[in-house]
Amino acid sequence: MIKNFYKTPATLIKNIHDGEGVVRVSDVFENFATPVQFFHYTVLPPGTSIGTHEHGNDEEFYVVLAGTGEMKLGGENHQVIAGDVIKNPPYGTHGLRNTSDTDDLQILVFEVKV
Repeated sequence: MIKNFYKTPATLIKNIHDGEGVVRVSDVFENFATPVQFFHYTVLPPGTSIGTHEHGNDEEFYVVLAGTGEMKLGGENHQVIAGDVIKNPPYGTHGLRNTSDTDDLQILVFEVKV
């Protein structure tokens, strides 16, 4: 199956994980035959965020396609840019904020059960 994540319909989610603003999430793929749980294309407009939250027994990966942001992993903040890949460990705490005043932060997010 082939899908174009830019053309996949998006859902607008306000205050995702108690973050700020409205984020666009496209469910590109779900219902896998493997431990992968989902594959999303997510756009954070300037000033928006995915609030800090904790996961269970899974790994979640963020691939930064465009824009700049600040990723919180555990208690530490990290600047992220296009090309960065972030691995959130099992039972880890993380959040993401678009730090740009003008550009969207575009990411691919997928989660794998451990």
